[in-house]
Amino acid sequence: MSSLVNGIESAASGASEVAARSVAAAITADIRGRADPALVRADRVEQLYSQLPLGMAATVVIGVIAAVELHEGRLIELVYFWGSLVGLVVVLHGLLYLGYRNDARRHENIGQWLRWLGIGAFAAGAVWGFAGAVFFPSHADERQVFLAFLLAGVISGGIPMYAASWPIFAAYAAAIALPITYVLATFGNRLFAEIALLIPLFYAVSVAIAFRLNGVFLSGYRLRHAYQRQLVELDEARRQIEASGRKLALFFERSPIAVLELDAAGIIQEINHAGELLFGYAAAELIGQPVTRLVVAKYQGEFDAEWRKLVATREPLAGLKVRNPRRDGLTVVCEWTVTPLVNREGQLISVIAQGRDITAQLEAERLKKEFTSTLSHELRTPLTSIIGSLQLINAGVLGEVPKDVGELTEVAERNGQRLLDLINDILDIEKIESGKLTLNPQVIRVDELVREAIVLNKGFGERFKVRFEPRGELSPREVSADHKRLLQVMTNLLSNAAKFSPEGEVVEITTEELADWLRVAVHDRGPGIPEAFRPRIFGRFNQADSTTSRQKGGTGLGLAICKRLVEMMQGRIGFQDREGGGTTFWFELPRHA
Repeated sequence: MSSLVNGIESAASGASEVAARSVAAAITADIRGRADPALVRADRVEQLYSQLPLGMAATVVIGVIAAVELHEGRLIELVYFWGSLVGLVVVLHGLLYLGYRNDARRHENIGQWLRWLGIGAFAAGAVWGFAGAVFFPSHADERQVFLAFLLAGVISGGIPMYAASWPIFAAYAAAIALPITYVLATFGNRLFAEIALLIPLFYAVSVAIAFRLNGVFLSGYRLRHAYQRQLVELDEARRQIEASGRKLALFFERSPIAVLELDAAGIIQEINHAGELLFGYAAAELIGQPVTRLVVAKYQGEFDAEWRKLVATREPLAGLKVRNPRRDGLTVVCEWTVTPLVNREGQLISVIAQGRDITAQLEAERLKKEFTSTLSHELRTPLTSIIGSLQLINAGVLGEVPKDVGELTEVAERNGQRLLDLINDILDIEKIESGKLTLNPQVIRVDELVREAIVLNKGFGERFKVRFEPRGELSPREVSADHKRLLQVMTNLLSNAAKFSPEGEVVEITTEELADWLRVAVHDRGPGIPEAFRPRIFGRFNQADSTTSRQKGGTGLGLAICKRLVEMMQGRIGFQDREGGGTTFWFELPRHA
């Protein structure tokens, strides 16, 4: 059993090592990809020219030793000639080095300096190749051995000298190896002929080593430049992070709302000055304490459930209302926004909670609703009596009314009705938003509902010289909804269509089956909905054209009421432009199973 466990552990460690190597290789490849090729090439040339002084010194020393060793009376003139060639090459290399160092724009002329260095390297190799071709056949065995050793050393020394550019080394070594190879191959000695066969192999191995070293140099240059660039980016990122940290710290300290930092266990880590003022505690008294200390004991169970959900899902919460006790014994209602901070590995680092006291706001909203409701009820009772009295007068129950008086009473009745509609709409919207409106769902046939709405609103349409007509066959499907409130939605949509349709037009009503939904749509030929008004069309007291609304009546609450009623019946509502001009308002409800 233990061997199996050990085997599994070793396999897991091996897999992790392979994964680590692959990640490291990917990172290295990414870093290399950041390197600028022009900068890498400039580094190569810089490396080659930095080696020139050492190469010139070595050439002078080796040349002097070789001249002393090869000095003979019969070859004295060739030795002097060869020595002058060595000196000339050294001088030219010195001039080349000085020219490179004094060129302020050398990094812009990299290709030119590299070509000149290649020519110089080939010339240096040719001088040593000349020595091998001339002096090897002219001496005894011991000096031939010395000369062969010398040439092999010069070739080997060129590997580190020109390793930053293997083509230059290849040209340098070829200029040395080709003449001596030719001499050995044509010398007439079998041993020398065999050595001549080995020299190309030695040359190929040397070039291969130079090629590998060249790759190492290139890799090093790329990594250096990439890391330098990455260091600059990291430094810039560090400065940005520090700036962001200062901004966040300043926000945390100076924020007018309470800000708490909590750990995953719900322990308070930090609290700002606004939080101290809100709860009446100093920061030192709360840091290290569980956040449940700031929750009313009665609601701690509910709070714990929400906290566990937050830690499990890592999803932020907004609009969370919590009753928080203060140090002075009072309880305040605060609205909190809670945001978990998660790292890339999915670990919960901390939780930031931002809250504000909404106790006074909630009380003001309650008083406003009570005032609106009371005022609306108090207005509706006498207004209903006034409208009823005017209707009796206009109906002639009290006898014939003079024409001028009749016109005034009709205006009074019409405007009284508008005022009553406004009061009813305000009461409806307040009931909906306070959650006091209850629905009585029942099974309703859509076609019957549409026909009923057309009949009930026929008189309203005639007032604006508009007809309501169904288009196509109405669906007999059923929905589960509140009949009274659904009829209210239809009335609002039909009345809006009548108000904004040109005289003599027809407002069409259609039904459509969409999978599990039934859609009812009202199509008008009005002026359409302005683009700027569309996001606010279902808001309270919103009207696209106030001038038209004043002329034709309207409270600006109808569509807001429709939206909330349809949503309470598990439906959805919307609008779209109608082809040929006008607007189509529609609502959809789930089909009754």
